[in-house]
Amino acid sequence: MIRAFSLVLAMLLTSPFSYAQQTILHCGKLIDVKNKKVLETMSVIIVGNKISDVRTGYVQPTALDKLIDLKNSTVMPGLIDMHVHVEGETSPSQYMDEFTDNVGDIAFKSVVYVERTLNAGFTTVRDLGGSGVNISLRNAIRRGTIKGPRIYTAGKSIATTGGHADPTNGYRKDLMGDPGPEAGVANGADECRKAVRQRYKEGSDLIKITASGGVLSMAKSGENPQFTDDELAAIISTAKDYGFKVAAHCHGAEAMKRAVKAGVNSIEHGTYMDDETMTLMKKFSTYYVPTITAGKSVADSAKKPGYYPDVVTPKALAIGSKIQATFGRAYKAGVKIAFGTDAGVYMHGKNGKEFGYMVEGGMPAIETIISATVNAADLLGASDELGSIEKGKMADIIAVAGDPLKDITLMEKVSFVMKDGKVYKQADQLTKMP
Repeated sequence: MIRAFSLVLAMLLTSPFSYAQQTILHCGKLIDVKNKKVLETMSVIIVGNKISDVRTGYVQPTALDKLIDLKNSTVMPGLIDMHVHVEGETSPSQYMDEFTDNVGDIAFKSVVYVERTLNAGFTTVRDLGGSGVNISLRNAIRRGTIKGPRIYTAGKSIATTGGHADPTNGYRKDLMGDPGPEAGVANGADECRKAVRQRYKEGSDLIKITASGGVLSMAKSGENPQFTDDELAAIISTAKDYGFKVAAHCHGAEAMKRAVKAGVNSIEHGTYMDDETMTLMKKFSTYYVPTITAGKSVADSAKKPGYYPDVVTPKALAIGSKIQATFGRAYKAGVKIAFGTDAGVYMHGKNGKEFGYMVEGGMPAIETIISATVNAADLLGASDELGSIEKGKMADIIAVAGDPLKDITLMEKVSFVMKDGKVYKQADQLTKMP
């Protein structure tokens, strides 16, 4: 009897009639980001966490399938924000929080931030620097312990002594110490190599360097170059050895030129980018990640008395308001652009505002969406899995009610979010079972 049962079970499992449950999305409109066009009356079929097919027309489900009705929506790939900081969020107390928050405090706050980000339609983010909690957060999301976007993280940023990401800037002298590569501070080529290797040891996915001064650091300059050519060469060559891409925070033109010539993969912010820098970026195929939202946010916050320390306020006022104009010039010049917002410098979950600012800066709506899908996936090195709705890719899919190509503010009102084939956000009336 047992042998007969086993034989029947084996036949069932190997039967050509065995059936994997599908999730079928009926899409009124679907943005084909690769071909820059909108398709109508489409079905996306998902099995597990992958897209198994994309078909014209509304495919009828079987009794075993799950149907999601998005006929009144515009469907597109899950969005990718290439510049976030998942560990923190702007606040008048943010500088004091560095002394009062424990690692656990940072971790619990970050859980809230990443869920907000996912609900805003961003199924993947690139985290560009924190204390190291960002690595644990990435791992927790991968395990399914908490809800959040897929995270590619730099772990700790790499800076020079007194540079933008030196964690002890502004401290009292007896607290300042002399942090080294383990803390993300490197001087000279050898320490730069060690800092990259330390990030590898800790489990980072990429390298972030602060190649110029910055706005929110407790240091005077927001734009001066902060790495020498030999230091940059050491970082880039070591990063290549370990399979890392390199993102470079830069506001000043000289810092950008050094970083681009050295071989970084992206320039972040780029406030004082000049024509020579743009020419170099096109020559070296360097991406630009503008972060307009952060620029506007810090400029607004700097107008509030006491929001920032005195050394920060003038930098925020001078630099923040310029990024949108720089973006417009870079776009017109043909520099490659990937979407990034610097979330954390403003409130997490508001990432969608960047689309409107990019349109204001002169980029057509469909190209802003391409910057957050196709281009972002390319910069990540993940185009085989992310960035478009195609057979075999990860089932990261979002939708908005209406047409964002006519009203870009709809990108701030994402109504449906699927990541890895799992639905995280939807209006109750959207889901139907046959």
